[in-house]
Amino acid sequence: MSLRKSKLDLLVRDRFLLSDPSASTAPYSNGPTTSGPSTPLPPHVPWLRKTEYLSREGVQRTPSSQDPKQVLQPIDVSHEAQLRNIESGFAACTSLDLATLSHPNKTGVLPDADIWANAYDLFRFSERPGERPVDTEDPRLDCAILRPMESDGDHFLAYYLTRDDADALAFKEERLALKRGDENGTTAFHFVRDYETVKIEQEVPNEFLLVLDNGDTSERGPGAYYKNIERKMTLKKKRMNQSDTYADKWQVVHISHVPMSSEEIEERNEALSEVVDPLYLFSRDAEGEADADGEVDVGGIEMGAEGGAEGDGGIMAEIF
Repeated sequence: MSLRKSKLDLLVRDRFLLSDPSASTAPYSNGPTTSGPSTPLPPHVPWLRKTEYLSREGVQRTPSSQDPKQVLQPIDVSHEAQLRNIESGFAACTSLDLATLSHPNKTGVLPDADIWANAYDLFRFSERPGERPVDTEDPRLDCAILRPMESDGDHFLAYYLTRDDADALAFKEERLALKRGDENGTTAFHFVRDYETVKIEQEVPNEFLLVLDNGDTSERGPGAYYKNIERKMTLKKKRMNQSDTYADKWQVVHISHVPMSSEEIEERNEALSEVVDPLYLFSRDAEGEADADGEVDVGGIEMGAEGGAEGDGGIMAEIF
């Protein structure tokens, strides 16, 4: 009897093992549970912290059936349609007023025919020249002279300035007052010091001389006029050496304006034709004659197939 009672007690204690775990509110309790309604656990409980990535992981994207579809219009590619489009293009050209024609995003920017025949180089000094303080105005600097020099195979530049500010101002006023063919007196420029080149850039594609003209003082219309820069050089002071032997060093240079010779006028007109002659490109292609090796004679310099000038001296010989 006692054995049967003990078995009955054991069955009462282990009765919770036969129950459904999901129906229990305390699945980890050590003792028996009471019967009653309970909230079932979710079928899948993530053990990681919920993030945007995990929340999107279980979302199944379905293509939207409401996206508008663009209907392509049929294009007429028949022979008659092509002729009709070509004829309509001619009709638009005949009705166009050329006076109102302008570039869509480069309006008013034209090559400067007044200075196009001149070659401009941009010089940058490591220190301000002229031996004056930086905060002191020096009107001599915008009319200085750089003269190519050579000593023992080294090439450099001799720098000249006027003696005082009055000579520089008088020289600039006289240049502005000159007319073509006139002659003027001489202005003395005195040697200051030598400069050597640190860096030479043969191609300057992104820097230009820009003149903004409102059309009041010239015959051309108002607008912006540009001229490209040929080369850009960086200069620094050359160390003075008493043992240097100069081929022809000048202490004073006298500058005056004289009329151009016929050869100089012809050379200037040839350079100017690049912007004033509408048939310049056609005439240039006709005059350029290439030999069997792919060399073209351009301006008296024999250019190879890769654009390099053949001869002694290289870049420095071309500059100096």
